[in-house]
Amino acid sequence: MYPASFKVFVPKSLDEALELLAKYGEEAKVLAGGHSLIPLMRLRLVKPKYVIYIGKIPGLSYIREEGGVIRIGAMTTHNEIEESQLLKEKNPLLSETASHIGDLQVRNMGTIGGSLAHADPAADYPAALTALEADVVLKSAKGERVLKVSDFIQGPYLTDLRPDELLVEVRVPVLSGAFGTSYKKLYFRAGDFAIVGVAALVELSPEGSFKRVRVALTGVGEKPVRARGVEEELEGKEASEEAIAKAAERAKEGLNPPSDIRASSEYRREMSVVLTRRALIEALRRARERLKSQ
Repeated sequence: MYPASFKVFVPKSLDEALELLAKYGEEAKVLAGGHSLIPLMRLRLVKPKYVIYIGKIPGLSYIREEGGVIRIGAMTTHNEIEESQLLKEKNPLLSETASHIGDLQVRNMGTIGGSLAHADPAADYPAALTALEADVVLKSAKGERVLKVSDFIQGPYLTDLRPDELLVEVRVPVLSGAFGTSYKKLYFRAGDFAIVGVAALVELSPEGSFKRVRVALTGVGEKPVRARGVEEELEGKEASEEAIAKAAERAKEGLNPPSDIRASSEYRREMSVVLTRRALIEALRRARERLKSQ
């Protein structure tokens, strides 16, 4: 099927793009990598009168450290995130997560900003960014807002992005100390969205106990889910695989995952426990390696 007719704008600056959004608002859609918007337009599930292509705007693709934060431009591709030495050293969870997205062609074209703005409930980034307690920066001609990713994503394909705003940046913390991270994903075939995905962050105290634990899941709800029960069960406790196995059972607390052709709700709940255990065990192993090297 062909998309409905539309007019394309190709702004050369961020200010020009924001002016177009201020003018056309809900009648416009922003095009970045195109992996989400183009299929929806071809199916006529969305029929914008105007498409604003932001791929020619300079300065929206970058990964840099500033003041204990790693700032990532919205047009940064999945491949750039996967290959970033800065992220591999100081926030490897994001690089590892990016490596699970689609195939090489998708990773070379798809962008972190586009993925977040699309807010697919089975996408990979939202779980990792929720576990990292990351921020997004939203800009309009009127000003700028900074939101937590957990507040920005409100439901399936639903965000707090206003019609006149553009997501311009993602901010993640620089991780330090004895930390370890891991992203585990269950999928039907390589490159698919997650049936269940689990992102884990573990930080150990000098004595080797759990100082900080963060766990977030994707594919099991309308938006990313923090496994707060798991976190509470582990923080302050002696670090061990046995403790993780017990705590992981709490990953399914309050979950009511969807059932579809790929997996039943019950299967997703059980796999949430399995993948939480695996992600935490790997994160613990990596944290212990850092603790030994300090």
